[in-house]
Amino acid sequence: MSEWENNVRKPEPYTPGEQPKDRDIIKLNTNENPYPPAPAAAQILKDFRYADLRLYPDPQASDLVKAIADTYSVKPSQVFVGSGSDDVLSMSFLTFFASDKPVLFPEITYSFYDVWAELYGVPYEQIPLKDDLTIDPADYMKENGGIIFANPNAPTGIFMETDAVEKILSENPRSVVIVDEAYIDFGGTSCLPLIKKYDNLLVVQTFSKSRSMAGLRIGYAIGSEKLIQYLNDVKFSVNSYTMNRLTILCGAAAVKDTAYLKETAAKIIKTREHSKKALIRLGFEVTDSKANFIFVKHKTADAKKIFEELKKRRIYVRYWDKPIIKDYLRITIGTSSDMLKLYDALEEILK
Repeated sequence: MSEWENNVRKPEPYTPGEQPKDRDIIKLNTNENPYPPAPAAAQILKDFRYADLRLYPDPQASDLVKAIADTYSVKPSQVFVGSGSDDVLSMSFLTFFASDKPVLFPEITYSFYDVWAELYGVPYEQIPLKDDLTIDPADYMKENGGIIFANPNAPTGIFMETDAVEKILSENPRSVVIVDEAYIDFGGTSCLPLIKKYDNLLVVQTFSKSRSMAGLRIGYAIGSEKLIQYLNDVKFSVNSYTMNRLTILCGAAAVKDTAYLKETAAKIIKTREHSKKALIRLGFEVTDSKANFIFVKHKTADAKKIFEELKKRRIYVRYWDKPIIKDYLRITIGTSSDMLKLYDALEEILK
C-alpha cells in the first residue's frame, strides 16, 4: 500500500439496489413509484428554457422552499432542501451529531445511517428491534448524542404510532431527534405537527417515493427555524448549489398537486394490501407494511434461492445476506400487472 493511502478515509460504502440497464424487466427492488410524476412537472419540462442552464441555480432554492412551506403550512425558514433525502440526512449527521455520546438508531433500518456515522466519525449505537421487528421507544430513553429512525421503518415497512414517537421526543430534550419519513404517504401519519411542540425534532421527507421523482433527487427537512438555520450554515460551508434549476422548478410545480399524490398513493396502497393477501396464500409471512414495499419471509423456501430464481425470470426484488434479515425479501409495490407476474413466477418457483 502506498504511504499516502494511510491518510485516506476508507468507509464501507452503502450498496444501493441494482439498476439494470435493460428496461425489459419487472423492477421491484428499489422502491420507485410505478406511476409518473405530477403532470405539472411535465409542463415545466416542456416550457423550460435550455439556455438558462448556463446560469447557476438559486442557492436558496426559493421557489421550491416556498412551495413546500405552503403545502405543509409552515414558514419557508422552517424548510431545508437538498439533492434527495440522502443529501439532507447526510447533512444532518454532519450538522447535529457532533457529541462524543453515541447516536442511537435501530440495528435493522436504512443502511446508510451507519455509513454516514463511520464517514463523519460519529459514535453510534445500533438498537436491536423487538422480536416482532418493531422499535421499542423505551430503548431510546438513555444518554445519547442524537437519535434517528425511519418511520415507517425500512426495510420492514412497520409504522410507529405518533404517540410512541412523542415518547422518544419527550425523554430526549437535549438531543436532536430525526424522523426519516420517506414512506409516510403510504399509510402512516406524519409527526410533522409535533414540530410546534419540540424544537429539537427534524422531519425528513422525499420526492423519490410518493411523488415519483427519484430521478430528479429532491429531499427536504422541516423543523424549527433554529434547526434549519444550523443546517443551512453547514450546507453553505460545503456546497451552495446542491440543486439544479430544472429540479427546483419541477419540484415546486409537483408539490402543489396534492390531489395527484393522494391518487397515486391510494393505488399503491390498494395494490399493497392485495399483495399481502396473495403472498400469504403462497406461504409467506408478511409484515404489516405501511410503505410502498412489503417485507416477506417464506415459511419453508430459502429467500436467497427465491431471489435468484426471480432474477432469472427478469423480476428484481431486494435481498440482504445479513444476520436477522437473511430469510426476508423486500418487494416494491409495482402496478397490478407487475404484481400478477410476480405471483405467477413465485408459484412456479415454489412448486
